[in-house]
Amino acid sequence: MPTYEYACTKCGHQFEAFQSFSEDALTECPECKGEVQKVYSNVGVVFKGSGFYKTDSRTSKPLSASTSPTPPAKND
Repeated sequence: MPTYEYACTKCGHQFEAFQSFSEDALTECPECKGEVQKVYSNVGVVFKGSGFYKTDSRTSKPLSASTSPTPPAKND
């Protein structure tokens, strides 16, 4: 279940609430009954392992015409 952070616009009280995606956002401060707003912040993401860098999907040497496969010979 996601955790949302709220801050009261009247008294400045900050708190967290565990809410499902389908629940409505909170509108009332539990301290002073004033109006609250959701606090948005950056989310830290760390990519570990292979496959996350553009160099992971490249070959170590560029392909040249000499290393490309030859087409099959035609039988006439």
